[in-house]
Amino acid sequence: MHSDTPHILREFDQAFANLRNEVIAMAGQARLNLERAMQGLLNRDLERCKAAIADDDEVDEAELRIDRLGMETLVRFHPVASDLRQVITSMKVAANLERVSDHATNIAKRARKMLARPECAEVSFLEPLYALADQQMRDALSAYTDRNAELGQSLQLKDKELDKMHKRLVATFSARLEEGGDRAEDFLHLIFVARSLERIGDLAKNIGEDAVFLDQNRDIRYDRHNRPPSEEEEVSAE
Repeated sequence: MHSDTPHILREFDQAFANLRNEVIAMAGQARLNLERAMQGLLNRDLERCKAAIADDDEVDEAELRIDRLGMETLVRFHPVASDLRQVITSMKVAANLERVSDHATNIAKRARKMLARPECAEVSFLEPLYALADQQMRDALSAYTDRNAELGQSLQLKDKELDKMHKRLVATFSARLEEGGDRAEDFLHLIFVARSLERIGDLAKNIGEDAVFLDQNRDIRYDRHNRPPSEEEEVSAE
């Protein structure tokens, strides 16, 4: 048995390295899909929209691979403590990344419809929201890869900022939508794109929470001391 130990350890390390590398590669593809979808919308580039839609399949396949690798690792090596958290977290992060890519696809499909219509200047209003959502994704993925609980937890406050920006944008687009006219359809598309970007911020926050669990074995989702107050709690405190 002793002669097998180095061999088993090597396979164990390799399985974990493979899992982590798959998640990192999947994250890169999901962010690329989002970038293409938004650049397609902002720059009226149909080819980028098509690429974002076509490459969503790669992200779906990556999630299946990560799930399979995770299950194989659990069955074969029976990991405990931080090794077990690494497997569980990797599978959860993959599920969130798959949803990020779905939102990128939705944005690209709406962009494609808008490109068939006259240019809408208000598209540029989405740029700060996209920049913030993408920054949150970058921070979330760094928190996961570096096991950085502090960075992971900071995403809760950043997400509140993104939610406020989203609310302001939707109010602006809704007011234009109510004016009616030929451009009402454009503002409806922009409201849905803003909604997708807001959801991507939520998914980044989820990944940040997973990073805290991975690093410190703490679940901060329901911890009142570790999350920012809701708007209702802020109002009642005033």
